[in-house]
Amino acid sequence: MPRILGLSVALVIALWTAQARAVERAEVEQLLAEPIIGPKLALEEAQAYTEAHVPRIGEVQSVEDWQRRTDRMRQEVLDRVVFRGQAKVWRDAKTKVEWLETIEGGPGYHIRKLRYEALPGLWIPALLYEPAKLAGKVPVMLNVNGHDGNGKAAVYKQIRCIHMAKRGMLALNVEWLGMGQLKGENYVHYRMNQLDLCGTSGLAPFYLAMSRALDLLVSLEHADPARVGVAGLSGGGWQTIFISALDPRVTLSNPVAGYSSFRTRARHLSDLGDSEQTPVDLAVFADYDHLTAMLAPRPALLTYNAQDDCCFKAEHALPPLLEAARPIYRLYAREDKLRAHVNTDPGTHNFERDNREALYRMLADHFYGGSTADFDPREIESDSEVKTAEQLQVELPEDNADFHSLALGLLASVPADAGPEMDQAAALSWQVQSRRRLHDVVRAARFDVAAEKAGEQQREGVRATFWRLRVGDWTVPAVELVPDPASPAAATIVVADEGRTATAEEVQRLLALGGSVLAVDPFYFGESRIAERNFLFPLLLAAVGDRPLGLQASQLTAVARWLHSRQPGSPPRIVALGERSSLFSLVAAGLEHEAIGGVELSGSLGSLKEIVERNGSVDKTPELFCFGLLEHFDIRQLACLVAPRPARFRQPSERARNELAELKAVYSLLGNAFKPLE
Repeated sequence: MPRILGLSVALVIALWTAQARAVERAEVEQLLAEPIIGPKLALEEAQAYTEAHVPRIGEVQSVEDWQRRTDRMRQEVLDRVVFRGQAKVWRDAKTKVEWLETIEGGPGYHIRKLRYEALPGLWIPALLYEPAKLAGKVPVMLNVNGHDGNGKAAVYKQIRCIHMAKRGMLALNVEWLGMGQLKGENYVHYRMNQLDLCGTSGLAPFYLAMSRALDLLVSLEHADPARVGVAGLSGGGWQTIFISALDPRVTLSNPVAGYSSFRTRARHLSDLGDSEQTPVDLAVFADYDHLTAMLAPRPALLTYNAQDDCCFKAEHALPPLLEAARPIYRLYAREDKLRAHVNTDPGTHNFERDNREALYRMLADHFYGGSTADFDPREIESDSEVKTAEQLQVELPEDNADFHSLALGLLASVPADAGPEMDQAAALSWQVQSRRRLHDVVRAARFDVAAEKAGEQQREGVRATFWRLRVGDWTVPAVELVPDPASPAAATIVVADEGRTATAEEVQRLLALGGSVLAVDPFYFGESRIAERNFLFPLLLAAVGDRPLGLQASQLTAVARWLHSRQPGSPPRIVALGERSSLFSLVAAGLEHEAIGGVELSGSLGSLKEIVERNGSVDKTPELFCFGLLEHFDIRQLACLVAPRPARFRQPSERARNELAELKAVYSLLGNAFKPLE
């Protein structure tokens, strides 16, 4: 072979070809990166959607009307939000309490250490501040804490409990999951959604920790069941409103800077809270303004801070709650029972002296008949009596349960359905029934598509069309690439965990085969990703009754139907890059058996159980924690819904090979000699 300037012709051709491919790749990358919807539209649509789907109280005709609605909402939230799955069994367990040592407190009171079971195996450490002299029935107070790493040892919380004990009350100081003694990665609130995935409410441990504490309080010999209060800051404020609205045993409530309406949160992103504050389906039955109104006619003090540097700033969080609750209190002729306090000293996120004394005034008026002789609301100086976390330590079992261990315990019983029987008629019937069940589990929707062309570009060898696809209430950006010349091959839809800009290599490969490619960014991916506090919006969508996974899959099925209508013949297939895109693509193909010709999945999970086994958290991969998905389906069952259309798993892991080993037999049964595993 001749040589040119010391290089073989073959090498020159190879270098030229590589350069040509590099240019093509660069052009593909540029086309895929072209902005279509901009950086704000995804957020604006999520905000508008949330606002439209949060229920409103509406007109209330009478006390009787409201009481019926309250009873219904309370029951629906408890049965259909809090106590789902195994949580129904936990609810029926007996409250266990173990009293430990008693330590000296200060003048006039002592501190009794204890632990109690929120649910079997999960013990909560607590402290009971008890007056030295007790006679008759006295008020009791449940003091909950929020996102403070000091937990029950937080100084402002200790001082509150000390003051109550010195004034003759029984004050229970309980630890919160993820704080103080219950710190640790397996108590991180974003891991509660592991339980959700398995079909058991991750909210239940939070609620049971509060309700068991009330069980304990009202069982005390000197407890007055007519005078039971709850108070807490931040996450403690959320606990306060939640237990107070849903448990009528609470007769006085003081949430401090702990919550706002879901509509408020959609516009004030600082208010978007953790998983427990945005539980799946809550807003299907009640918003936080409903919960506030449900306090009526019991005494309630809503405390907010004027310059809150965390969340729930008074000027935007408080007015909608008062607007909702005041008419209800007025119906009961108990306007005096509803109070609001806006703190300006220090005005930041706090439960310091000004806020505490507002609570003490509330206690004096409603638990002591307004008598300052019986309950002086001025705080007793007790800083010197504050103890260290070590002094307040409560012994806990070494194997104390947590979100992760509870979820691992559920894996043995899920999914409930093993998949199709090895009989063709039975398998086809299974597919029909399972497709309906999958539709319900992921809350799928059938969307029409209104396509708006956002631009076109012609490059050497490829024509690009940029689309804004209006899919229901959402705009999905897409780039359609058609090679020149194009072949009659079926079109391919490409999605990726990193968005369409990360698909250039795959798109280039597909274009080389001659077919057209549509690169799509469904909700929460690529250009459709929300930039600020992004993972909290999928939680918000789940709270109003949707499922992010179902939304992504529904958008994909709608796009596939639209593309198939434009290019009759073989339906488009989907190529997904990454485990998250692979999951919503597999769900989409399982749901839509006519307009999707098959799926090719790269990096797919072999089993949904891996999400729990590797201790995943919802803030990293929100759609993977679809409530109840693993209760009914695993990857194998979802793949069986695609058959006999191709469902190819590229470079599967060993786990995937083991879990999906039976797929070939299912395909053969349904008339396709196809090998799902490459």
